[in-house]
Amino acid sequence: MSSTTPTPPLPPPALSLTERRKARTRMEIARAAAGLFVRQGLRATRAEDIAHAAGVAPRTFYRYFASKEEAVGPLYATGAERWVEAVRAAPAGVPLPQVMEDAVRHTLTPGLGVSVVSWHWVRTLIRLAQANPALRRVWAEASQASERNLAEALAERLTAAQVPYDADNVADRSRLGFAAAVASAAVRTAMENWAAGDGPAEGPQGPVELAVANLRALRDFPWSA
Repeated sequence: MSSTTPTPPLPPPALSLTERRKARTRMEIARAAAGLFVRQGLRATRAEDIAHAAGVAPRTFYRYFASKEEAVGPLYATGAERWVEAVRAAPAGVPLPQVMEDAVRHTLTPGLGVSVVSWHWVRTLIRLAQANPALRRVWAEASQASERNLAEALAERLTAAQVPYDADNVADRSRLGFAAAVASAAVRTAMENWAAGDGPAEGPQGPVELAVANLRALRDFPWSA
């Protein structure tokens, strides 16, 4: 890899009051949609039902989402991003494979990243995504966005650790993108396979242990040439 050290990215600008309100409204609609999908099913739920449950007008719903399936997108995205943020927040000096495994344990252990009572919702929403093409696209988009964000987080950690990495070098970007894709798939497939069954969210067949077992594929990954 090239020894060029890129300039660390600037932190994102703080959200304005209007943007924060919009984000809250989007999440309120997303939670209302998820609750209805879990209780009465996707097919029986209309966009108007979601708007009513969220306390907004139907026209407001359609300002934020083009369809009822898209309404749970913020929940998918938030769940995926928690893991990436845990990777970013890990202490300096910890090897990247360990960082990702620790982040999985922090994010997917019931009662930490996701409340214990929420795991039924998580399982149902993932199952619905596997069964419905429109919802599957929303799940896939959230997974792809998480993969891109993970690649950025890994690049930031490599730069901070002074591991040679050049964001303008195609080979370097390809190597890191591959690692992020493998890591993201490790977690996603663990969640999907757990959700397909009826086992508990903890234990050897739970999302944490399944994801950590998958992530072992990256323990010997060559982060630098």
